Amino acid sequence: MDMLLPVLDLAGTFVFALSGATAGVKHRLDLFGVLVLSYAAGNAGGIARDLLIGAVPPAAISDWRYLAVSLLAGIVTFWRPSVIDRLRSPVLLFDAVGLALFAVAGTQKALVFGLNPAMATLLGMVTGIGGGMTRDVLLAEIPTVLRADLYAVAALAGAIVVVTGAALRLPATAMTIAGAALCFGFA
Repeated sequence: MDMLLPVLDLAGTFVFALSGATAGVKHRLDLFGVLVLSYAAGNAGGIARDLLIGAVPPAAISDWRYLAVSLLAGIVTFWRPSVIDRLRSPVLLFDAVGLALFAVAGTQKALVFGLNPAMATLLGMVTGIGGGMTRDVLLAEIPTVLRADLYAVAALAGAIVVVTGAALRLPATAMTIAGAALCFGFA
């Protein structure tokens, strides 16, 4: 699990950064605007999580890799939007993948920091929805989580699988993968 959490966190950061960058390109922002959206969407949920559990400074600020994957996603999306445009509903796809990765990673990190199962579940959901909400607010849109019932429910479902697995002392890696798969399936 020591290796899986950072990998999930960085993968979630990259995918949500793609989501933010794609939305920025769709709204015809310049390169700076796309990069701001890619960083904000990729890191807001993780920063909120880390601040709430006392993991300070947050990983997205103290570890250069979070900035690097966010900027890479933004630059690739800005300069090669045709690669992203080939996907059907790319923002929704990236949101679903990012939500799944962050919901389980946030829950696991909350458990590692000693939060009780109910609070770890809620923090997993907050981690999952934070980046998309931030992206939508920066674009002056109503956040998806407030318009689509299943968005937050999907994050909660994935987090519940992780917490249940921890309570039953099941293999953390398997439960994390199962929780992410369930969340992605719902989203």
